[in-house]
Amino acid sequence: MKKALSVMLILCVALALAACGGSAPAPAPQTAAPSEAPAPEEESAAWTPGGPVTMIVAYKAGSGTDNTARVLARYAEKYIGQSIEIENVDGGSGSDGWSRLASAEADGMTLGFLNLPNFSSSIVNGLGDYTSDDFRAICNHVTETSILVVRANDGRFPDLVSLAAYGKEHEGAADELKASTNGVQASNHIGAQAFARSAGFHYIDIPQGNTTDELKSLLGQEADFCVIKVADLAGMASELKVLGVFSPERLSEMPDVPTLGEHGYYGAWMGASRCIAAPAGVGDDVVAFYESAFKAAMEDPDYLAAAALDGITTDYMDAAAAEEIIDQQQAFAESLSDGFWFE
Repeated sequence: MKKALSVMLILCVALALAACGGSAPAPAPQTAAPSEAPAPEEESAAWTPGGPVTMIVAYKAGSGTDNTARVLARYAEKYIGQSIEIENVDGGSGSDGWSRLASAEADGMTLGFLNLPNFSSSIVNGLGDYTSDDFRAICNHVTETSILVVRANDGRFPDLVSLAAYGKEHEGAADELKASTNGVQASNHIGAQAFARSAGFHYIDIPQGNTTDELKSLLGQEADFCVIKVADLAGMASELKVLGVFSPERLSEMPDVPTLGEHGYYGAWMGASRCIAAPAGVGDDVVAFYESAFKAAMEDPDYLAAAALDGITTDYMDAAAAEEIIDQQQAFAESLSDGFWFE
């Protein structure tokens, strides 16, 4: 009975409080939920090309540069993530193509090959209104040694000595020795000049503007000899005879071919580098992207196998090293302007 009265008393008190507008003590206020911390600023995505990439080759289709460019492009596409479209801009001993590259938009969508020392010689000779400052180096692709060739069926020249002797004996005559070259003061002209000066004879230069036409001139019997690069032999080995290489040592792929130095002629290395470049003004992110992509492509086993079949001497160098080569070759080309060329 007492328990029942106690319960009723508690209920009555509660009702009385309610009637008076009272209320039970409010619970302690909860601590407000912390607002979400601002998401860290997302890192901007690395640059990638937004469509097909144009690769300018400053010589016609079928030239040595064109062949090597197409082999590289075939394997580089998977690392670049876009197709690579080769654009041949032939003319002016390469200067037309380099002018086109220099004037392209610096958005990373247009690249091109700078053939050294041809590119440097074109600047020295004012063939275009560009300088090396109008380009941004990406990487080096190949370094090629120069070789001296004659027609395979030309029995007059079994070796370098016979070629040099003919040059001396017929100097100034109607049948004076003739050399086809890839352009005035271009790389192969430099090679022919180095050989002739060191062997002590004069010859008539027949500049063609590119290696493809240079070889056509030789095979068409318009010229007697010419200087080309090892890769230019691809598909033509049966039509040409290599008499000498411009290297201090014999080449491993041509162990039976003597160096020019073995006969007392020009004994230093001579050849060409082919650098990939973009118009000046492209960003560091663009250069970094292509450096990485082309390096991966040039280390790809499938690419290396294909390059070996075509006689391509792959020689990857990063942007900084390629920039040094461009500067060195510019100095080399400028040094040849005084006393090197026949008057």
